[in-house]
Amino acid sequence: MTNPTFTQFYESWYSQFNNLIHQLTISSSQTENSEELILKVMSHYEDYYNAKSMAAEKDPLHVLSSPWATSLERSLHWIAGWRPTTAFHLIYTESSLLFESHIVDILRGFTTGDLGDLSPNQFRRVSDLQCDTVKEENSITEELSEWQDNASDMMGPESDINNMIERLVSIIKKADDLRLRTLRSVVEFLSPQQAIEFLIASAELTVGIRGWGLNHDRSRPRI
Repeated sequence: MTNPTFTQFYESWYSQFNNLIHQLTISSSQTENSEELILKVMSHYEDYYNAKSMAAEKDPLHVLSSPWATSLERSLHWIAGWRPTTAFHLIYTESSLLFESHIVDILRGFTTGDLGDLSPNQFRRVSDLQCDTVKEENSITEELSEWQDNASDMMGPESDINNMIERLVSIIKKADDLRLRTLRSVVEFLSPQQAIEFLIASAELTVGIRGWGLNHDRSRPRI
């Protein structure tokens, strides 16, 4: 029997998420209350992962299959969510685009303060954090692979099955913990303006993919 509880939570969470991103977009041209709004967005992410952790403890197979997500989202998933290293690809892409758009001003010695104006120290921190995240990501991937390789254990006594399920819960939690820690770490070494730009860009990616996925699922033929 499926458990609709987290799916219902996600629908409500996603609606609030859109409202917060709208507030972020409005504040991107202002400086007032930006840090407070960043904390609100991060707190909203924390609520999501806390609820997902509790759902995983009750039914990890349900969480791993992610029925609240669209087919497109699930095709891009890494252990029931976005791949943590995506954050760094997003930073590099946004930084490059903004740098190119402001290159004349930058060459004249003007600073923009946005993601296109990352300092050498910030780039070093991005690189170091990316290396650490890749290592953790690979380690968790290997752990899931080992879990899948031991599928024959599920044909054994009930104690073996329970142990397998407990291991899966741990893997899902590790993946979500890495996702949340990556977000926190990135936001911490960015200025408020840069953090808002990063959070908006990541939200636009999330909303865009979900939108495309919903359209696809509505229009696809029944098989």
